[in-house]
Amino acid sequence: MSSSRKNIRFETSAGARIQDINQGTVLLKDISITGCRLECVPHSEIKLNTQYQIEIIPEEMAKIGIFDLVAESKWVLNLENSCEVGFSIVESPKKKQFQHYVDYLSWRYSHGKSMTGSSASETHSKV
Repeated sequence: MSSSRKNIRFETSAGARIQDINQGTVLLKDISITGCRLECVPHSEIKLNTQYQIEIIPEEMAKIGIFDLVAESKWVLNLENSCEVGFSIVESPKKKQFQHYVDYLSWRYSHGKSMTGSSASETHSKV
């Protein structure tokens, strides 16, 4: 995991699916225009430095349709019953929907709203 990020990542609780990976529940935990973090419950067999197609199912309040990302896995953190995976975004075939979702999360963040109930300053991590 890199602690020096170029862009702010915005917290989210969107759903996700990783193509060709058998999985239970996958959540998009945070996202920026350059990267994202997913949580997989239970663990998923994610290979490092490998490109995956990820389907993002935005939060309903965003009123944005499902979109895909092509992203490369950069790190995997195995936890007791799950794993977190950090991705670098390579491409988004539906660029407008992706950008609208990041813009929506940025707007929500700037208005102090987060999914965890914490203030925005407590919930973001620098990208």
